[in-house]
Amino acid sequence: MWFQQRLSVATKGRGSVEITRDIASVVASSEADSGLCHVFLQHTSASLMLCENADPNVRLDLETFMGEIAPDGDPRFVHDQEGPDDMPAHIRTVLTQSEITVPIENGRLALGTWQGIYLWEHRASPHQRTLLVSVFGPS
Repeated sequence: MWFQQRLSVATKGRGSVEITRDIASVVASSEADSGLCHVFLQHTSASLMLCENADPNVRLDLETFMGEIAPDGDPRFVHDQEGPDDMPAHIRTVLTQSEITVPIENGRLALGTWQGIYLWEHRASPHQRTLLVSVFGPS
């Protein structure tokens, strides 16, 4: 069995947006009892992360850490066509991930107790991001 659905997620600018429920909804629509759920983000200045969902300070601390690694307006960066956050956003994406695969068990995402799926926006301004969610399971 194979099921695929495109999702659109609005961001408010740099930071994370929890998308666990959106992905779980696609899995439920697929009617898969077991298998794999693959999520692919079709952008080069945002990423996906599997992260703690209980304390939002974890994601705040990750943002602080990334800001030190790839600061906006760094004079070393030549690529700045869309502003001072352009190249830092690409670096952040390359250092993280554009896809996540989660097992499906008993018709649900087999996430741990404190795990959530997040879209991590690396640009300073709001964006509309597109995800391709594919569910694979036995027929």
